[in-house]
Amino acid sequence: MERTATIDRNTTETKIKLTLNLDGQGTYNVRTGIRFFDHMLELFTRHGGFDMDLHCDGDLDVDQHHTVEDVGIALGEAVDKALGDKKGILRAGYFVMAMDETLAVAAIDLSGRTGYVVDDQVNVPLVGDFQTELVTDFFDGFARGGRCNVHVKTMYGRSNHHKIEAIFKAFARALRGAVSRDERMKDLLPSTKGLL
Repeated sequence: MERTATIDRNTTETKIKLTLNLDGQGTYNVRTGIRFFDHMLELFTRHGGFDMDLHCDGDLDVDQHHTVEDVGIALGEAVDKALGDKKGILRAGYFVMAMDETLAVAAIDLSGRTGYVVDDQVNVPLVGDFQTELVTDFFDGFARGGRCNVHVKTMYGRSNHHKIEAIFKAFARALRGAVSRDERMKDLLPSTKGLL
């Protein structure tokens, strides 16, 4: 049974329609109006093995903040909704991603609690058309929407493009692990609290 969710998020700042399949083939159709951000979401989908259709119409005439943060929130909500009661998932995942001269790490816990840490080591205000300070806002939004802990860090690297890209790839693969089914514990919630 495929784990899918559709999120319609409409505010005065953004209008988002997002459909996510956690058990997909890595296919995507992404349009946010920010090409570099689209690229990061596309590779997130491919490396996660998810399918995603995402259209965001945001107030880019103001700046990119609302678009990036709200997409993070909507994506987190979609993951949380698609997981349902979370029985039988691994819950936690991590990945270390090498990308040329850059190394990044990501760790995720689908704990039901919100927390995030972002250390991307990016030292320029723009990569392509993307405001780089918004990497943090995306992961903040995802953690809130997904009710989870997200930690991402660039260990080292030269290219700012690679630093961000390696983080998104590591994040995708860490999430892929966290949402994976554990057949040995398929009827159990991965918590001793009885609630996630």
